[in-house]
Amino acid sequence: MNFENVRIAIRGISANRLRSALTMLGIMIGVAAVIVLVAVGNGSSKAVQTRLQSLGTNTLTVAAGGFGPRGGGNNSVRPTLTTTDVTAISDPTLVPDISQVAPVKSTSAAAAAGGNSYTPGQVLGTTANMAGIRDYTTTSGSFFTENDVTNHNRVVVLGTTVVKNLFGTTEDPVGQDVKIGNATWTVAGVLKSKGTNGLQDQDDLVLAPITSLEDNITGNNDQVNQIVAQATSRNTTDAASAEITAVLASNHKSTTGQTQFQVLNQASLLATSQSTTQVFTVLLGAVAAISLLVGGIGVMNIMLVTVTERTREIGIRKAIGARRWDILGQFMVEAVLLSVVGGVLGVVFGILGSRFKIVGVQPVIAPGSVLLAFGVALAVGLFFGIYPANRAASLSPIDALRYE
Repeated sequence: MNFENVRIAIRGISANRLRSALTMLGIMIGVAAVIVLVAVGNGSSKAVQTRLQSLGTNTLTVAAGGFGPRGGGNNSVRPTLTTTDVTAISDPTLVPDISQVAPVKSTSAAAAAGGNSYTPGQVLGTTANMAGIRDYTTTSGSFFTENDVTNHNRVVVLGTTVVKNLFGTTEDPVGQDVKIGNATWTVAGVLKSKGTNGLQDQDDLVLAPITSLEDNITGNNDQVNQIVAQATSRNTTDAASAEITAVLASNHKSTTGQTQFQVLNQASLLATSQSTTQVFTVLLGAVAAISLLVGGIGVMNIMLVTVTERTREIGIRKAIGARRWDILGQFMVEAVLLSVVGGVLGVVFGILGSRFKIVGVQPVIAPGSVLLAFGVALAVGLFFGIYPANRAASLSPIDALRYE
């Protein structure tokens, strides 16, 4: 590198500080925007993945879906899941790729405790397997056991939202009584918070043994709202889904050939979510990159003005022996310096900006985006500096000295 060109470039930038600062500002904004917006997209993706993973990456949810014959008037019949289906899906000979199964019966009921009343978003009856399938852990107390299900014990496990509304934020409800419906239940445990899944508050729920729920609230019948199952591994979820579908098709004969039940594959949902958020992140980065392009145009504009202002200087340098490459290098170095300084400032402000939540999302910086943004800023300086530098280097000494 010709250090004389660096010295001249620094002198040129210093001579027009405000103009140079505004040029670097354009590059800085572009680089910072790329880093922050990619970080927002990355953070959003991480948040969605965490929420989905909190439901289990190898979890399958079976729900009634589909109707009877189309065009058959208003006599559509919605199929129902039964305890017979639960037993069949639990059979390892029929569904070998399933490790655990839990029925789910849902209802709505008001709750009251210590003079406070609240209606939870979900009141679910299930079995002890639900803790392992949904990865439920407790911050105090414990999940109810299979003995509680067998003995019809009136015990419940509460989500943190329900606890907050009934007992406040300081009181431990474990061991205390809570009235749900017309029955009194004992709080066995408090679930660790899972936050929201984008659609509902996962902490706004009450879990109880399915037998006790039937005895005291829903009534005893053979139907369940959902069946939740856990595949033996994430790689066997597709096979497990096919096996469940086959079992349900056998138990519920359909004369229409239509699917009567839906099996939600959590692993497929996670993969789809990752693909969607990746596209979203790339789109955000592309939009931010436009500001880098605008900053590059600003560099070229300023360099063209600089060449015009310093035409006589170029003529004098050429007259005393400066070669074409000397002039070309002088203005190329100046353009690159503007971009590098702006890029460094953009990286600094981009990293600082990513420390704050944006529209409820905590940005997660992708190291690759920092390197890419800075590299593009450097490339922008080179690309948009070539034309002004070449124009300066092409001036003839006589014409340059005559310039007023």
